[in-house]
Amino acid sequence: MEIISIEGRTYEAIMERFEQFLRNVDALCERNGGKEMGNWLNSQDVCIILNISKRTLQSLRDSGKLAYSQINRAMYYKPEDVEKLITDIAGGKEARHE
Repeated sequence: MEIISIEGRTYEAIMERFEQFLRNVDALCERNGGKEMGNWLNSQDVCIILNISKRTLQSLRDSGKLAYSQINRAMYYKPEDVEKLITDIAGGKEARHE
């Protein structure tokens, strides 16, 4: 095990920066509706809604046609992005294929 020592004032400076970072994150979350996932959809939900396979969903992500956020290995989608994709498909902008 390696032991690293730092001066007290350096430690305090690090802690102050970390606390400022936490305040910034809290302020950002507050402005954007909190830290909850809200109404985000997971991959299974989107596959059911669009009646597509997981592979087709991956293709939509890879091509940039469906925005997503990734937390660890799980993908999440905003309902409005899924609705936009449905509108685009219905309008003939996107051909759907399995």
